[in-house]
Amino acid sequence: MAVYDLEHHTIQVTKPGARQPVRLHVVQAGPADGPLLVLLHGFPECWFGWKQQIGPLAQAGYRVWVPDQRGYNLSDKPAGIDAYTIDTLATDVVALIDAAGRQKAIVVGHDWGAAVAWWVAATAPERVERLVVLNVPHPGVMKQMASRDPGQMLRSWYIGFFQIPWLPEAISRLNNWAMLARTMRSSSRPGTFSDADLDQYRAAWSQGGGALRTMINWYRAALQHPPKRNTQLRIRVPTLLIWGARDRFLKREMAQPSIDLCDSGQLVFFENATHWVQHEEADAVTALIAAG
Repeated sequence: MAVYDLEHHTIQVTKPGARQPVRLHVVQAGPADGPLLVLLHGFPECWFGWKQQIGPLAQAGYRVWVPDQRGYNLSDKPAGIDAYTIDTLATDVVALIDAAGRQKAIVVGHDWGAAVAWWVAATAPERVERLVVLNVPHPGVMKQMASRDPGQMLRSWYIGFFQIPWLPEAISRLNNWAMLARTMRSSSRPGTFSDADLDQYRAAWSQGGGALRTMINWYRAALQHPPKRNTQLRIRVPTLLIWGARDRFLKREMAQPSIDLCDSGQLVFFENATHWVQHEEADAVTALIAAG
């Protein structure tokens, strides 16, 4: 079986001559003619969050693209909250599919990457071969539960905290990013994130251009610049929703209603996994993604 090296590329996702071109760092692997599979990370990760999936998926024959999404790690970090609307983030994914010279891709996302993946499938279904989302509900379900369900409102408290200017950034930087590192470890199974893993993330959080501010701006844009389109849009493409049932941030009760909004949906629970299911159940999650 072929072994594929990780290729590091820079892809421009805005048209030449645009007021503010945006370039994304994209890790690529796998055969050039394989089906395109895009892996989208969440907060506070980067492409490295898919490290256990990239190699096996490439060996399975997929052409794997894993971007640092805008505002993260080695990708550009445009100023302004309005640069991080969900429509803009989804447009970045479509631009990557274009850059790959493909009409469609398999789009996979976790956490914020899952929110973007849902939105790509909802608004540009002709560009999505199939959708795989991990531990994030359909945007319509999220909107309803986050505003009406007391339990979910309590779990989502940090979204309100992130609306405060500069303070979340200042607190997060204290003691070598102790709050972010502690949150990742305390919300995952023991041993999920090694010291070396957290060093990788600390390096990403420390990137120039105000990386942490632009990462948090995703949350600010979600409330300050919500999409104008109906968030209850049905998902027409084949969809797999993978859910770690011990998620500290998002209630499992949102999973089935999300699948109910899909024309062709499948739901798989991992009862002993947390929000970080692709790390904790790496082989099983990779197999589900590859199975089609």
